[in-house]
Amino acid sequence: MTTNPSHPTLLIIAQAGRLTYEAVLFVASLRHNAPDFQGRMVIATPKPGPLWPANPGITDPVARDLLIHLGAEIIPFESAHFGASYPPGNKVEALQILPPNEPFVFFDTDTLIMGPIDRIPFDFDYPSASMARQDTWPEPQLYGPGYAEIWQSLYDRFGVPIEPTLATDQPVEHWERYLYFNAGWFFHKDAHAFCARMLEIMTSIRDHPGDTLASQSIYPWLDQIALPIAIADLGGGRPGIELDGLDGDTTWHWRALPLLYAKASPEQLANFQEITAPNKIKKVLKHYEPFRRMIYHNRGAKIRALFDQEKLPVREKSIRAKIKRNRLWMR
Repeated sequence: MTTNPSHPTLLIIAQAGRLTYEAVLFVASLRHNAPDFQGRMVIATPKPGPLWPANPGITDPVARDLLIHLGAEIIPFESAHFGASYPPGNKVEALQILPPNEPFVFFDTDTLIMGPIDRIPFDFDYPSASMARQDTWPEPQLYGPGYAEIWQSLYDRFGVPIEPTLATDQPVEHWERYLYFNAGWFFHKDAHAFCARMLEIMTSIRDHPGDTLASQSIYPWLDQIALPIAIADLGGGRPGIELDGLDGDTTWHWRALPLLYAKASPEQLANFQEITAPNKIKKVLKHYEPFRRMIYHNRGAKIRALFDQEKLPVREKSIRAKIKRNRLWMR
């Protein structure tokens, strides 16, 4: 029987500083653009501990009060494996705070809900993740190993068949043949099962990368290396067309505020301006200087004027470089 509840839990991570204000944007966009959503909105915050040099939780009391007012639950979690040494590990360790056997959807905090997320027909028995990715990992070297050998070794190592994951319409040494996700969103029917498998794979690769990965950079890609193996092992794979609204009309992974202004469509920008206009939102976002200057002091408009949104560079790296050359980058 397929689990497909209409009200899954949404999970994001927030910490002191930028992620606090990104969380405000996320939750404000949810309430603005998906007013009928009735699931839990959970914000996980790492607890202080030996893996953090300072308090990593939400330290702005006004932002915390607004998030609670907007209906978010703020729940701390223990960092047992990664902490400050690898903050992307938070998105896995945080899953421990959710109940077992209940469906969840994780989103990176630098995401906006742009439409009715409650109408996305998730099949939580078939986990998946974002395909809004580029060929960031692995980076095969001149004398090998190549894509095929690297990915085959990882699937073999964790006892997961690779054949069902392959896009056989792509050549053997083309990166898109191999299952590779962006970890900006992912979902499953059981947070604890997903957490356990991801942690097993991530810590094993971190602690014992092995000969095949000797020429590869593990960071910052560790979560994205583990993700396709865990998803395949849990019975999932590439998202179907029914999920096109994610990274589409329903959610938008904007990544960094300068990129938002450079890449947004007119409709996306207008929606963003509506989300950030109310005084209760503005008052909190102004606490963070880059957001204050970008959104409310016209720096974002200056960035937008640098680009023709219909003729943007293909590589995000080129967009970032142009913004930085004009001394407008802030994050």
